[in-house]
Amino acid sequence: MSHRAIKFIVQFLVLIAPVFSQASPLQELIDATPVGEKVPVVAGTTYYGHFEINKTVILDGQGKVTLDGQNKGTVLTVNADGVTITGLIIINSGHSHDDINSAIRLTSSHNKITHNIIYDTLFGIDLKEAHHNLVTHNDIQSKKVDLGLRGDGIRGWASNNNTFRFNKIHNSRDMVIWYSYDNIIEDNVGKNNRYSLHFMYTGRMQVRRNKYSHSAVGIFLMYSQSTTIENNEILFSQGNTGMGIGMKEVDNMKIYNNKIIYCSTGIYIDQSPYKPTTYNLIMGNTVGYNQKGFVFHSSLSRNVFQGNAVIDNLEDVVVHSNGNAEGNVWKGNYWSHYEGFDRNLDGYGDGKYSDYLYQDQLWLNDPWVKFFYASPVLSVINFLARLAPFSQPRLLLHDRKPVFSLDSDVLLSKKNMFFDISDLTFDVEEDDEDYVEEEDGVSNVR
Repeated sequence: MSHRAIKFIVQFLVLIAPVFSQASPLQELIDATPVGEKVPVVAGTTYYGHFEINKTVILDGQGKVTLDGQNKGTVLTVNADGVTITGLIIINSGHSHDDINSAIRLTSSHNKITHNIIYDTLFGIDLKEAHHNLVTHNDIQSKKVDLGLRGDGIRGWASNNNTFRFNKIHNSRDMVIWYSYDNIIEDNVGKNNRYSLHFMYTGRMQVRRNKYSHSAVGIFLMYSQSTTIENNEILFSQGNTGMGIGMKEVDNMKIYNNKIIYCSTGIYIDQSPYKPTTYNLIMGNTVGYNQKGFVFHSSLSRNVFQGNAVIDNLEDVVVHSNGNAEGNVWKGNYWSHYEGFDRNLDGYGDGKYSDYLYQDQLWLNDPWVKFFYASPVLSVINFLARLAPFSQPRLLLHDRKPVFSLDSDVLLSKKNMFFDISDLTFDVEEDDEDYVEEEDGVSNVR
């Protein structure tokens, strides 16, 4: 070997030696860092392996440090309280759903997980019995596999009082919270997921100002209670099962001031409310330009619809199982399909709004026919069905005080949004002394 070749090899080894020496000792650096101090990571370095934090330290990559799990296991596990994880790029977790291979796993409390970029990991951030954590400004996406094989962007199990804010979760499966209470989810973005947000067995959650689009489902609530969903924007939840907000066996929900646009189903309700002394408030929402505005699994009661703007859906209300929606409160909503006048200029229509199901509506149960809904032929059939129906139409609901104009100040006024609990009928025994959760200043004693 020539002298020049030997010299080149020596120079090459000298150049790459610092990289390998810097990349190997991250766990040693973490273990050697005093409590409360910052781990001395080197900018521009990729650290390979799997790491655990078992004491209160700060791990700050300033956007220039990468943790690479080499497609095995969970990359970073935080077991100590009060840890800060920020400015990291975390990639290449393992592929195991059984082991919930993640970018970051939290089993502790009072941590800050902020400004991290996570991609090509199965699960993003996994919380297990982790409380009072702040998870903000993270960009999370799963591995590039089929939707059903991805992991969840954020997964919370038995984790309470956490705040999830300003995160971007895209091309993942779900953000799912199970068996948890008192979490705050606000100002996040979800796109191209299955469920942008999914609750199961939760309570007292606050969900505000999130923007969810192009996912199969925007928000789905299951077996949960006493949660507020307000000022969210949900767009383009399409496909056969697409829906903006879904509710199954939930109680005392407040669904306020959300925009649900261009979805297959705007709001879907299944066996909700579930308990006989509870109700749900669905108020001030814009439900527009969807295939179906509101879908009921069957004839349900004690859902309160007030101050909603129901705009140009192909079908405003659909009730399965040959039922109707009359057991709910419909009052002071705007209906773009309302045909009437406001002669006294009080902001309300002079007559009630009635929604009927015509048996001639072939598109309700046939997706192939529904594809042609806006065509001239079906438009004529729809007109003739209403003009001279072949059979007695089935009443779905009455709104006895519809708001006349979408731009009217009446729609979201305090008076129009006032909920009177006496409008509801509760299925309880006469000698029961039941109490209903207080809403909007109304007495909670039945």
